Amino acid sequence: MSLLAVGISHQTAPVTLLEQVAMSGDDTVKTLHELLECEHVSEALVLATCNRVEIFAEVDRFHGGVTDVSRVLARHAGTGVEDLSPYVTVHYEDQAARHLCTVAAGLDSMVVGETQVLGQLRSAYALAQAEGTIGRELHPVTQRALRVGKRVHAETGIDKAGASLVSVALDRVTDRIGDLAGRPVLVVGAGSMGALAATTLARRGAQVTVTSRTPATATRLAESVGGRAAELEHLTAELAAADVLVTCTGATGTVIGTDVVTAATAGRTAPLVVVDLALPRDVDAAVATLPGVHVVDLATLQGERSAHPGRPVAGSVAADDVAAAHALVELETSLLRAERQAAAVAPTVSALRSQAAEVVDAELLRLSTRLPDLDARARAEIARTVRRVVDKLLHEPTVRVKELAAGPGGTDYADALRALFGLGADPASALAQAVSVDPSAGTTLDQLPADRELS
Repeated sequence: MSLLAVGISHQTAPVTLLEQVAMSGDDTVKTLHELLECEHVSEALVLATCNRVEIFAEVDRFHGGVTDVSRVLARHAGTGVEDLSPYVTVHYEDQAARHLCTVAAGLDSMVVGETQVLGQLRSAYALAQAEGTIGRELHPVTQRALRVGKRVHAETGIDKAGASLVSVALDRVTDRIGDLAGRPVLVVGAGSMGALAATTLARRGAQVTVTSRTPATATRLAESVGGRAAELEHLTAELAAADVLVTCTGATGTVIGTDVVTAATAGRTAPLVVVDLALPRDVDAAVATLPGVHVVDLATLQGERSAHPGRPVAGSVAADDVAAAHALVELETSLLRAERQAAAVAPTVSALRSQAAEVVDAELLRLSTRLPDLDARARAEIARTVRRVVDKLLHEPTVRVKELAAGPGGTDYADALRALFGLGADPASALAQAVSVDPSAGTTLDQLPADRELS
């Protein structure tokens, strides 16, 4: 079995495509089970956030696994694999593990250093556990990634600026209308992103009003930030009284249309800034064309990153902190690699010892046939002696192959052991040889080499 990561993120895809593949909780559960029904997938975890949908899976064949996972992703997006190919990134084995650790550390986020993705990965892991789609292969990989994320945020200064998509978006609001202190702001949505938005706004001194499809949830959030709750049916009136709208619900369709915004802004002279951090978008795209309305959304932030490639959206993360975070990712990834390679040679060691035991048993049976009069005590002593000899002969090669497996190319030693003792081909090792993927960076689906399936 081998680790595979297939996904779409803000790094390669436009927001319009991210909206197509966006998943709610029910969608994610359905996708997890769909993946396990695939021929080549044995375990799966889906990380779905506001700017990425990535599937991490254990597969028995590289190309077969990529095909299976890509088809599931395309079906969910309502499009064909060929349409997604230029935007789907594929990571394999060490590269996949490194990528997951990089994501958990906030190094692959639209806002470098943000911590929210770590919680989102933790939730994705818990969901996969609850649905029974994660097993002994993905458990250690995901746990290592969570460990990396915690270490990076605890041991480097990567998040000392407290940057998040919310805070960066609100900075754009401030650029437009000035300080938020004392300004009325309406937050639509009381989930994790809504809570982050309300908390950040309260820290900046805004007068926060929260509305949600679940009034009790809106009330709890509003009380926690010293704001007030409002009924969703009063949305137009509440919006008319606000200088800023921040929306981030989990709805699958438009929550705020042009009619609502037009009615709310009728007769007003002050500008209205709309911050839409939902995926799919909560606010009708046509709202951005209304007079006096300025929209900040994921596409806006993605455009800023594209205009300044290589620079975090917030622009406040020190290069030394980023370098230190990457160093931690490399360290933890190398430790994970050693653990996985050591585990990968275990079947070879087991097969060798099983073969040796079979040979010993066969020879002792032959001895019994040739010397039927041998007394039981002598027979037992001969058996113990033969087994001791075999154990001593196998001790050094089996211990050494486990040690060597922890280093680069470690599975080659297991292959040599199999060849020398005629143990047959190891599928995982053969897969590693059959597929060559650049370990330094992800490969988009349409850049993969020709299919080289294992027999």
